[in-house]
Amino acid sequence: MPRPLEALIHLDALHHNLQRARECAPDASVWAVVKANGYGHGLQRVYEGLRAADGFALLDIAEAKKLRELDWRGPILLLEGVFDARDLEWCSRLGLWHVVHCDEQIDWLAAHKTEWPHRVFLKMNTGMNRLGFKPHAFRNAWARLSALPQVDEVSLMTHFSDADSPRGIAHQMAVFQQHAGDLSGERSLCNSAGTLRYASDPAVRGDWVRPGVMLYGAAPDYPEHDVTHWGLKPAMTLQSKIIGIQHLEAGDTVGYGSRFTADKPMRIGVVACGYADGYPRHAPDGTPVLVDGQRTGLVGRVSMDMMCVDLSHLPEAQMGSPVTLWGIAPHHGDHAAQLSIDEVAHRCGTIGYELMCAVSPRVPVQVLNHPFP
Repeated sequence: MPRPLEALIHLDALHHNLQRARECAPDASVWAVVKANGYGHGLQRVYEGLRAADGFALLDIAEAKKLRELDWRGPILLLEGVFDARDLEWCSRLGLWHVVHCDEQIDWLAAHKTEWPHRVFLKMNTGMNRLGFKPHAFRNAWARLSALPQVDEVSLMTHFSDADSPRGIAHQMAVFQQHAGDLSGERSLCNSAGTLRYASDPAVRGDWVRPGVMLYGAAPDYPEHDVTHWGLKPAMTLQSKIIGIQHLEAGDTVGYGSRFTADKPMRIGVVACGYADGYPRHAPDGTPVLVDGQRTGLVGRVSMDMMCVDLSHLPEAQMGSPVTLWGIAPHHGDHAAQLSIDEVAHRCGTIGYELMCAVSPRVPVQVLNHPFP
């Protein structure tokens, strides 16, 4: 019998979350962001759940090739543009749209020989200070691109640094409007947080929104808001089983480094999941876990292949009891219990994005085309 740990991908949740993005940004086209192998869910696996999107946005040409092999004929956007002049040939072959964020990329386009002009998204650095032209250089870059025969259409974009926090987006919107307000071209401004929080404003919504983590059922502004607030559904469940039970006396310790010490008699369960599976080794005692759909907490340090949870208040839990590390628990009664990946990540001092992307290749994956039973 295989080790009882697996990840479940819920296609119905992906479809639902995509529809939520459309509801938040009416009349805008939607890029489904599938970078990082579909945020750790598997690009090929999430494709069916997200193929109702208007386009797919990702980072590298290998991922774009895979989408074309899956028979996607719609737009594909390279979010960081090309990394070398030779990549433009692949853009021509595969019909890829690409971001332009620096003068070197314009130079490469100017020297590129192509039968079909390229669709490009010119990026302004409005304060994120990663990629993009500084505002004072943006207009000149737009003029250069617009004059190239290799370019079909120039769209305009930026990326919000604080859409998920109290600072908000007003400071970046002011910069963008000041330097690009009168330029022609479609606009793409909103990431997940921008889509959920601000896309009801047409000036912010623009023509394309770029939801990422919200598609996979995590809240970009947790803990201020959770997925229930935003009407999102978890697209990944990480589940295992109890593979051993220990009875502790007061003073007994658990795991490497004896981090946890029992202060009373306890019953603990050993779960088949560890840091080699992608569960964070630094998860503190009390990190939430569901056993038989009921909440309990981690005790002791996470090992490579195992972790321990408190069963003292769960007398029905036994060998083989189902364990949900995050996502949707099997039904017990009329309703399924859920454990938000955001809550687990928050207790571990990180974000849901990281946990999604960290699931190890050794974890078997099952794709569900229907709601979890």
